[in-house]
Amino acid sequence: MRLSDRQFLLVTATALLAVSTHFGQLPAWLAMCVPTLMLLRVAHRRRTQRKVALWLRAPLLFTLLAAIVMQFGNVFGREPGSALACAMLAMKLLETESVRDARAALGFSAFVLMSALLNSQGLGITFAVCASLVPLLAALVALQPGTAQTRHAWPGELKTAGMLFGLGLPLALAAFLFLPRLGAPLWGSPGGFQDARTGLSDQMSPGSMTDLLIDDSPALRVSFTGAVPTPDTRYFRALVMWDFDGASWLSSGWRRPGSAETLRTLAEQVDYEITLEPSMRPWLPALDVPLDAPADARMDSTRTLAARKQMGELRQYRLQSATRYRLGETLDERDRARALRLPAGFNPQTLALAEKWREESDSDLAISRRALQLFNASFRYTLAAPLLGRHSVDEFLFDTRAGFCEHFSSAYVVLMRAAGIPARVVTGYQGGWWSTTGEYLLVRQSDAHAWAEIWLEDRGWVRVDPTAAVDPVRVETNAVSGGAGPDWMYGNWMRNLRNQLDLVNRLWTQVVVGFNAARQANLLQPLGISKATRSQLLLILSSGIALILLLATWWVLRGDKRRQEDALDAAWRQLLGKLERSGLGLQLAEGPQTLLSRANQLLRDHPVQPRLKQLVECYERLRYATSEPAPEEILAFASQVRALRLPGRGFGKR
Repeated sequence: MRLSDRQFLLVTATALLAVSTHFGQLPAWLAMCVPTLMLLRVAHRRRTQRKVALWLRAPLLFTLLAAIVMQFGNVFGREPGSALACAMLAMKLLETESVRDARAALGFSAFVLMSALLNSQGLGITFAVCASLVPLLAALVALQPGTAQTRHAWPGELKTAGMLFGLGLPLALAAFLFLPRLGAPLWGSPGGFQDARTGLSDQMSPGSMTDLLIDDSPALRVSFTGAVPTPDTRYFRALVMWDFDGASWLSSGWRRPGSAETLRTLAEQVDYEITLEPSMRPWLPALDVPLDAPADARMDSTRTLAARKQMGELRQYRLQSATRYRLGETLDERDRARALRLPAGFNPQTLALAEKWREESDSDLAISRRALQLFNASFRYTLAAPLLGRHSVDEFLFDTRAGFCEHFSSAYVVLMRAAGIPARVVTGYQGGWWSTTGEYLLVRQSDAHAWAEIWLEDRGWVRVDPTAAVDPVRVETNAVSGGAGPDWMYGNWMRNLRNQLDLVNRLWTQVVVGFNAARQANLLQPLGISKATRSQLLLILSSGIALILLLATWWVLRGDKRRQEDALDAAWRQLLGKLERSGLGLQLAEGPQTLLSRANQLLRDHPVQPRLKQLVECYERLRYATSEPAPEEILAFASQVRALRLPGRGFGKR
């Protein structure tokens, strides 16, 4: 059976919605090509009413396949698989003409929608997938026999689709809660979502953090057990960088367990829990400085933490940290040499300046203060920093005098090392937004930061933030406060709105995305089951599904009789209801003609009598004289019934 124009448009719209859930992952050329093919197919069908010719479809298919292979190198994996599925869905529409083809295209659309959740399980994409299911169900309803020629059927099809979607929600909830979860990623893939942010890198060079500092996506959320640390102590340590090659700073390697620098706390420790977004990196940011590593993680000599595998999915971990401390009060000769090492042949002006400060200063702390005073006097914080050449620190200190945290921390550490003061670069996050409603600290990727640590006698490693000397607002708020971003994106009103909306994202992350196998195993603890087994979960799931199906069946069977009637009977019953309210209710064993005869006697010479006669005769003709009434005639009859106005109840009792 050939599709009507309305049915084909609904199928095409459903396919387009399914593909749109992948736009964030598709290459730009394919994201434009697929919708264009679908729209051209709609225009072609209106003009010719035929399939696209095979001689055109075949070369187009091989061209798309070759382009995807050239883009990704193969067709296996999430990204090339998603691209291939979207392209094949567009190709399927080129040959869709029958109901069978349409149902296959809708099934393929459902698969494309499902595969979008392999890339991301955020609130936005999940809502988009669920919303796209409604037109998909409406398209399946529209393909049922007897609907092809029905005009103005969109509201009814969408209503039915909405009811089907609502009936499916309890089943989906039961499966979400009780379907046993796999201990490893599906299909043995490496795990993680495609939208995982790469976050901080293990190397830093001028300009390398620019993209990160304008990325407003959440990096981590922190909940504190006791008092919340003040903004000036919210430094989240991630990586320590010792080695400088003249252009980039590199993170140090790992040492044997138990070799962490000594730590002496000077104040009460802070207890907190971090929810870390997927990053595809192993390191675990911690409030500076952590006392110990969480489970399934390790701590290196500089008290930075790392998981034993890349963070491809959401992770929660509890920590204790000290915000006032003495770190590494003794420094061995090997670490001292590393903390003073500078590459030869770079930044001669900076080296000369540092030597001059050493001659004129009586302490290491005085040299540090002179560097901070230099930054405060004539430097500018901006994300639109000029590009630097071979002698990057010289050009920054004596020429451009503009940059952001990585420029200031790098230049500061080079100055300190040149002056004979052990120093190193630390990267992580600083600041964040405190939600008074949710009682948690939101740290975004744009809060990424770089600072320095210098080693002082009797004090150990001391944190110094050169950026704070230039732009204290950066420490109080975030990077974009002093940056060059557009006002509409980085204005206070937009930032506050995004922060408030994160309350919903956090709830979604904790309740839905963070619902893993461990939490599922503890789901039945209120019932006295300490750790639910798979057999117990399957038993509850099957029982729940059976109960839901029984309730749905009962609801359908007990439904109002009007739901079981066709449109013609519904209009006739509406007419009988109006007669009942006027005192002309249908009597026992009374048919339409008998009812009309009795109404004629009571409505003799009344203006409504001819119209009532016309309606009764129209119903008899449509119901008994026609095998299948035309939808247009039924709609006209129903419209006339609604427009009928009968006298009050008293006239029928005369």
